[in-house]
Amino acid sequence: MTAPPIRSVVIIGGGTAGWMTAAALARMVQAGVQVTLVESDAIGTVGVGEATIPPIQTFNAMLGIDEKDFLSRTRGSMKLGIEFVDWNAPGHRYLHPFGEYGFDIEGVKFHQIWHRLHAAGQASALDDYSLCAVACRLCRYDAPARDPGSPLSRLVQAYHFDASLYARYLRDYAEVRGVVRREGKIIDVALRGEDGFIEAVTLEDGSRLGGDLFVDCSGFRGLLIEEALHTGYEDWTHWLPCDRALAVPTANTGPLAPYTRATARAAGWQWRIPLQHRTGNGYVYSSAHISDDEAAATLLANLEGEPLADPRPLRFVTGRRKLAWNRNCVAIGLSSGFLEPLESTSIHLIQAGISRLLALFPDSGWGDAERDTYNDFTRTQYEQVRDFVILHYKANARDEPLWRYVREMAVPESLTRRIELFRNRGRVFRREDELFAETSWIAVMLGQGITPQGWDPLADALDPGQLRQMLDRIRSTFRRTAEAMPAHADWLARHCPSRGTA
Repeated sequence: MTAPPIRSVVIIGGGTAGWMTAAALARMVQAGVQVTLVESDAIGTVGVGEATIPPIQTFNAMLGIDEKDFLSRTRGSMKLGIEFVDWNAPGHRYLHPFGEYGFDIEGVKFHQIWHRLHAAGQASALDDYSLCAVACRLCRYDAPARDPGSPLSRLVQAYHFDASLYARYLRDYAEVRGVVRREGKIIDVALRGEDGFIEAVTLEDGSRLGGDLFVDCSGFRGLLIEEALHTGYEDWTHWLPCDRALAVPTANTGPLAPYTRATARAAGWQWRIPLQHRTGNGYVYSSAHISDDEAAATLLANLEGEPLADPRPLRFVTGRRKLAWNRNCVAIGLSSGFLEPLESTSIHLIQAGISRLLALFPDSGWGDAERDTYNDFTRTQYEQVRDFVILHYKANARDEPLWRYVREMAVPESLTRRIELFRNRGRVFRREDELFAETSWIAVMLGQGITPQGWDPLADALDPGQLRQMLDRIRSTFRRTAEAMPAHADWLARHCPSRGTA
């Protein structure tokens, strides 16, 4: 017999994770599920994750959000990739663009063809064959085209936005659709004696809030998943030793770039995220290699605009919760794990957790199949993202203690295989459900100095003269297309100027 359906969901914590979850679960309200979110105005949120990756468009589309309205109200800008400065070595920089490089030819991967010609001095830099990369260098942007015959169809985007304004935007969305917000701090979590499931939470005003399913969006604290259920945490600090960050906003300077910048420093790296009304900056660093005061001084000395506030500190331990779904509690966001903001995956991991919860939404029978499937997919995704982030550290030629340590450390076997496969003939194999596309692995492998010793022999079967002509056409077409685009700031001012209250 089918168990009765879940009738009440309680979300603990607001911020980006809480209100993204609430907005998505608002769809369940129409199915007769009561959704309540508990948050306290007295508890701050992390709010430094202002850069995203392209799948955020899928989440917004699921909610029916208008892109221009969303960008206006969150004071957002476009993101076509990430620039890495000084990662391989001081003075070196490269782009990790979204979208694809060039076009595959007769079943041969474009980067294999490019590598063959580039090795012979017959092809220019790989970025010349990516429309996103060319637009980044020119600080240009235009809306992608749906017509596959248009060069603009090769444009793939994500967003920069003010995370606190995004949470506010989604709160409005969720409350209009029936989600109830409760203000207050939680002072007690009651567990059922027979199975250890969460029965209710008690607020500081003495009110008791029961539920069938609880979603923990309480941040690093893990109020439910860890403090109440003692789930445990898998620490990945030995691979990702940065454990602190400082964040500070600055006034905008120079052209509005349609990309995030990550600049390596002696004890970590510094981010720069341009929004319409300000620029987000931060320094992610290892406390074993620099003091907090020195880190603050380094950050402030390397800002491009006037600081608008004092640096805000953040401490974390990279890794993941051993179970993201334990009993009747699902952890989403920082409560489920953290993989530093290097490749802007924090908001995506929230999105992925929400999507899995909707796809595996349980009934009151609490079968193992949904929970185990959720945990398996969450673990796999965290490990895949972990390996990609570790790659940036492992492949470097810097000479500071932190960078020597990460270069010489043993890495997961799954990453070692990927590196060796690429180093041999530039091959990239990935599972279909992996987050990072082939282009991403190629960009970072090459950018970090992993040069293939050869290429796919199928590339040798193609006529080199015809290949040169094709690459010349691709390069010139992308250059002309990018040059015809409006400046990024002009496009935003015309289509989605910032509005609303910060």
